[in-house]
Amino acid sequence: MTLDTPIKHVTSAQELKELITRTKNVMVCCGRMGPMCLPVYDAMDELQKDGGYDHVEFRDMLFDDPESAYIRQLPECATFRGLPFTVYWKDGKVVKATSSIQTKEQVQGILDASFSNQG
Repeated sequence: MTLDTPIKHVTSAQELKELITRTKNVMVCCGRMGPMCLPVYDAMDELQKDGGYDHVEFRDMLFDDPESAYIRQLPECATFRGLPFTVYWKDGKVVKATSSIQTKEQVQGILDASFSNQG
């Protein structure tokens, strides 16, 4: 099962691990089709379409799928209570994790601070 977003989907923990391993910069939004998550998906879609973030792989993952336990159980997400859980990986390591609603400007700020456009 996948989310109804224009973002590429991650459907298994194994697929996520492979993506993180082989890709320098990854942003994954793990959520539902709800009011706290939709603005984050919209921001991701706009930012990837703008073309300024070609060095970042944007993905979503369904929060209620058992496979998303990989994200839910990350130490960086241990205190999260609101959806979505959004995680940023650089070179296979978590560099930032957020929960709850985020604006495009907030997401863009995290991307700019966490990932250079150097690859």
